[in-house]
Amino acid sequence: MTQSKTFLPKVAFDACALLGEGPRWHGAEHRLYWVDIAANTLHRFDPTTGMNETRLFHAPVGCFAFDAKGGLLLAMKDGFATLADWDADPVPFGDQIFADRPDIRFNDGRTDPQGRFWAGSVNMTKSAQDAALYRLDGDGTIKEIESGMLTCNGAAFSADGRRFYHSDTPTHAARAYDYDPDTGTLSGRRILHQFPLGKGRPDGGSVDEEGCYWTALFDGGRVVRLAPDGAILMEVALPVTRPTMIAFGEDDRRTAFVTTARTGLTEAQLTTQPLAGAIFSFRVDVPGLPEWPFARP
Repeated sequence: MTQSKTFLPKVAFDACALLGEGPRWHGAEHRLYWVDIAANTLHRFDPTTGMNETRLFHAPVGCFAFDAKGGLLLAMKDGFATLADWDADPVPFGDQIFADRPDIRFNDGRTDPQGRFWAGSVNMTKSAQDAALYRLDGDGTIKEIESGMLTCNGAAFSADGRRFYHSDTPTHAARAYDYDPDTGTLSGRRILHQFPLGKGRPDGGSVDEEGCYWTALFDGGRVVRLAPDGAILMEVALPVTRPTMIAFGEDDRRTAFVTTARTGLTEAQLTTQPLAGAIFSFRVDVPGLPEWPFARP
């Protein structure tokens, strides 16, 4: 297991995002896709040229997956939608389960090795613990897996597809589960790591090839690498307090990309954090896992 060392983050793109989230590396395009949830925008960034393209939608895109048929699967405010290509209009896919629930939207998600998409929701007003984790199958069926949360975050699978991670961010706990890829069911819920209150909450996460879970600590100013037993192996500090998600890219998947947020920061905080909302990158020794595509019949 690789042990702790010092990594130096640099600014990959000064995005000034309100709520930058969900980075995903598209290997064939050599682009980093990401969203600004608060701005209703989807982006794709070319780290070679520095060009960033933007799509504006009528509603927030909480997260997305690459579609095995081409284009994207979007998890939006009311439900899922497909995007045939970058310039296409979104087409609803499956029941729009949050259409009559104004306080709830999709938030964070990940595809498993079998091509199912797992997405969590968030109660935007924090008025009730009614956010949940859902599984979207290729035929458009949506199944609620676990409920009773405020902010379902950090979805990621191990390389063999038999362990699943996520968190209910306000609890400060990263969770681990056993996963049965044949039935698409979770069991054995346990706390992978309980972070102390007031020092950052686990937000978006990704797994590397050694089976370690990386998580961005919102209001903690750092990303953390956890061993499969939950021990902290590494911490990488950032010059902003609100990292939101870490993912891996470039051809060797050894460049970590971290999205960040500026929403909710005071004017005084923004003065001392001029890079809030930027995308940062740093090199790692162990490659991250590739992004599995969403599979439809």
